[in-house]
Amino acid sequence: MRKAILLLFLVAAMMTASAQEEAFDFTPEWLQKIEKLAPAKAEVQPAKTRKVLIFDRFTGFNHWVIPHTSQVIKMLGQKTGAYETRITKDVFCFEASNLKNYDMVVLNSTCSKGPRRDLIMDALEEDTSMDEEQVKKKAAELEANLISYVEKGGGLMVVHGAIVMQNNSMPFSEMVGGSFDYHPRQQSVTLELAEPSHPLTKAFNGQAFTHVDEPYLFNKAYEKKNFRPLLQMDTDKLTGKTKPIDDNIRYVSWIKKHGKGRVFYVSPSHNAQSFEDARLLKFYLDGAQYAIGDFKCDDSPLNSALKKN
Repeated sequence: MRKAILLLFLVAAMMTASAQEEAFDFTPEWLQKIEKLAPAKAEVQPAKTRKVLIFDRFTGFNHWVIPHTSQVIKMLGQKTGAYETRITKDVFCFEASNLKNYDMVVLNSTCSKGPRRDLIMDALEEDTSMDEEQVKKKAAELEANLISYVEKGGGLMVVHGAIVMQNNSMPFSEMVGGSFDYHPRQQSVTLELAEPSHPLTKAFNGQAFTHVDEPYLFNKAYEKKNFRPLLQMDTDKLTGKTKPIDDNIRYVSWIKKHGKGRVFYVSPSHNAQSFEDARLLKFYLDGAQYAIGDFKCDDSPLNSALKKN
């Protein structure tokens, strides 16, 4: 009996270990491999040069995939001519005078430290000699600048852990479409198409996308579901949950309007290996083009979408 129990534990441990992807450093050779899989052209050719700003600083959890993701997004624009890219870790990129130079801002796994969960304040404390009150004032200004930028027509792409960036800020949550709650352990996750006929899920050819990821769960503004869902998972199939989940269908990617601007949230992926699938590359590019404003599609909220079906 003891041997049988031990064997079960070993099997469980092996299954858990097999669901982990091995981290590796970003290299130009890896990007060349990904570039061969990337779309040859954009779904929509822009009428003018589009400029994209990628902010990929973290002060909390360090996702090893950050440099890979930034370079993949940059490469997608270069290869297809969809946009030009600048990558920065400078928190002052959120000055209003700088934001106006870009058609879209990408927040790439910009995780903040807990429990405060305010990356802008974290960065200001690290980079400046401001006192506490000055930090609070400037952080509020920079966050407001980003929100105003989107409200006035700018694009925003929020990748994976970036939803944690200002996690305790309701204005940020309302703009993005939710805040981070928690995630069970990394595991194989099957993502179904929330709306197979939607133009932004075209990349998956009507088929589910299975990969190893952190299955993110959300709260705050997410409860309103004021967005158009793209990808979803069945939480009944997840392991390692720490609390009951009433609504088993949870969305992990969506688009939404915020004022005159457009937001694309994409939780996949925690691992660079997921980019070794041409479908995810096209999905990223199409979503980016939506946020920029070139890919026109139905972004009416979930409740409106359900009424039409």
